[in-house]
Amino acid sequence: MAATLKDPVDLSIGQPHHDVPNAVKESAIRAIREGKNRYTPTEGHPDLVAALTERIAKTTSTDGKKLFVTSGVSGGLFLAFATLVNPGDEVLMGDPYFVIYQQVVAFLGGVAVPVDTYPDFRLTAERIEPLVTERAKMIIVASPCNPTGVVSTENELREIAELARKHDLLVLSDEIYGVFSYDGPAPGMAPIYEKTLLLSGFSKSHAAPGWRIGYAFGPTGIIDEMAKLQQYTFVCAPAPAQAAMLENLDLDTAAITDAYRRKRDLICEGLAEKYELVRPGGAFYVFPKTPWGTDVEFVEGAIRNNVLIIPGSIFSRRGTHFRVSYATDDETICRGIEILNRVADLGK
Repeated sequence: MAATLKDPVDLSIGQPHHDVPNAVKESAIRAIREGKNRYTPTEGHPDLVAALTERIAKTTSTDGKKLFVTSGVSGGLFLAFATLVNPGDEVLMGDPYFVIYQQVVAFLGGVAVPVDTYPDFRLTAERIEPLVTERAKMIIVASPCNPTGVVSTENELREIAELARKHDLLVLSDEIYGVFSYDGPAPGMAPIYEKTLLLSGFSKSHAAPGWRIGYAFGPTGIIDEMAKLQQYTFVCAPAPAQAAMLENLDLDTAAITDAYRRKRDLICEGLAEKYELVRPGGAFYVFPKTPWGTDVEFVEGAIRNNVLIIPGSIFSRRGTHFRVSYATDDETICRGIEILNRVADLGK
């Protein structure tokens, strides 16, 4: 349906709408011209590994832990699941969830265990604990979360850490949207819980999703096995992009965060009258409830009115919500608000 539209109002894209900052581009161009185009070590360029480890060490103990550079966070997720998930192992994750979690776990023979977080989308130890069995292997915490934009509180993370410690579970902490946290810094799990596998990267903060640069930090034994698998799959992350990120680790993202905070406020206020929604604390998504029909029926109605959004059942066992991305210019957001408010009335 979307392919038939001309000049649609696109609120579906899960990537920053602005381009890579010029300083980062110039670093990559210089790296290419200087011949930094060969393989790096599988673990990543040693200088980038050292710099990222030093940054993490400011808040988190690095004893018995290591870091390596991945081909994006998605690459890190695949390596983590391939390393840790055996057939029949259960992986607990908040529902709604990022699509890769469920699909790759299932691909490897594991069992995705969705933890119902409706209606407030908060992943809590209280909601997780009844679903923990002897087959449980790990808990996934995504904060800020795709698709809901929810940011976990430090108290929520501490209670999840206590539960994980009680059952000797690994926590996989997906923090790729960490820069996009609008009501204060997003707390991390790694400083709280020793058996945390942290995944993050530069796709969102540096507006470079196509460059495929992420990193994984966690217990040495796990990282060594993930790196071994990377040697036989991705080989290494792109060398020029690694060099560019090394030169721009301290990129000032405050203005970007401020801009997206304002976009968050714009979309939430614009949809509040017609839609039931949870105000997101981070990322660049909002996950409203459909005012009529199933999620697919509603999205089809929206597409017929020239606006692109994503059915919630892509991210959930439920078909009651839809995802809106506000990673676009203000004019597109305002056009989208106008159309979505009109579509909301179609079911009356």
